Amino acid sequence: MSDAAEIINTVKGEGGVYLPKSIQRNERTARGVVPKLLRFAGKIPFADDLASAYFCARDPLTPAKAKAVLFAAAAYFVMPVDMLPDVIAGLGFTDDATVLATALSVVGMHVKDRHRAMARRVLRLPEPVKDPA
Repeated sequence: MSDAAEIINTVKGEGGVYLPKSIQRNERTARGVVPKLLRFAGKIPFADDLASAYFCARDPLTPAKAKAVLFAAAAYFVMPVDMLPDVIAGLGFTDDATVLATALSVVGMHVKDRHRAMARRVLRLPEPVKDPA
């Protein structure tokens, strides 16, 4: 934390860690990601990536900057108003996919196998087949 405004705008999050208020606000908004994912899981091809990103953001071991990016992407998915309404057939989730892809390109290295496994369990997806080679 380099300046006074950043210090003033922090709150104590889970585990006693201080986070910027914007992360906490996006975390609250992103809590709706799992119910919405379960409603649309069969219609969106990036459901497992979004769920993995959400579980990564909830992980206490994930750095705050990565949490900020991932919670923002998850919150965008949940927000009822976005660039393209989700009810538009064929195009409704393209903006959500773009936001998620951008977030994962920036902080995707923090999404671990344990986050992907949690996402598969929640979405009731099969475990990937291990290549014996």
